[in-house]
Amino acid sequence: MRIELEGTLIKMTPESDSEKKELNQLWTILIDCVKENKKLVPVGQYIPGMKEVAVFNIE
Repeated sequence: MRIELEGTLIKMTPESDSEKKELNQLWTILIDCVKENKKLVPVGQYIPGMKEVAVFNIE
């Protein structure tokens, strides 16, 4: 997954079929056209070289 930052925008570009499927699942969970949209909230820390996984909670 390629991630690009443009100001306050984050662009996520899937680089495989499985990433396309996962990004579509995330999009479907976050974006609800009928009810309220959800947001990603960071959990813990992401430290390159020490903790290689960034964790988010969906609220």
